Amino acid sequence: MTDSLVDALEAETGVTCVVGAGGKKSTLYALAARLERAIVTATVRIPPFEEQVADLAITERPLEVARSNETWPLGLVPAREGDDRYRGYGRETVDALADLEGVPILVKADGARTRWFKAPAEKEPQLPSTANTVVPIASTRVVGERLEDEHVHRPERVAAVTELEMGDRISPADVATVLASEAGGCKDVPDGATVVPLLNMADTPELAETAREIAAAIHDRRDVPRVVVTSLLEENPVVDVV
Repeated sequence: MTDSLVDALEAETGVTCVVGAGGKKSTLYALAARLERAIVTATVRIPPFEEQVADLAITERPLEVARSNETWPLGLVPAREGDDRYRGYGRETVDALADLEGVPILVKADGARTRWFKAPAEKEPQLPSTANTVVPIASTRVVGERLEDEHVHRPERVAAVTELEMGDRISPADVATVLASEAGGCKDVPDGATVVPLLNMADTPELAETAREIAAAIHDRRDVPRVVVTSLLEENPVVDVV
């Protein structure tokens, strides 16, 4: 078992994109804090994150800013949208950032409105073609909850990917089905990118065991190199690698 989130998610180089629900932003910020140099950005809306980076630049010329930057990690966004979020860049802009040598790019590539679980809408995710690693995320805590808006973003999409109906209890197998599906966590993954699912909020031994059950079911459904189990509030967030 590795104790390094960076190693487990293969985020030391290239472009790492997070999708899903239940820990996307926390994963980005945890990775950024562990890398010598990194850029945190998004292809979708993202809440303010000035406190999670050394500097945040609002710019339509992110490549120029990144090339002259000396303080890391660096946050890059194109514009503010209201008081509570920034806009994301187009995918081709993130593709251009991927040309930076020795600077990992960390990308929020869809939204979930703080829910624990989701399946993507028609125009999601917004993955750049240069993505090296795609990390579909779900919260382990969603197991046992009902398929409804309180904990699930776009529950009707989850129902379409699984055999669930609205109001049904969510099982480990349901979480695995969504994360492993090309209509779910593996939607639109670029050719050549590695998929590494992540199960967050495994904050107790019981939740960690639930996460391992989900991980085993993911391996039954899709060929992935590993499933990472995390408790992102901890100093060492990697609970297990399955």
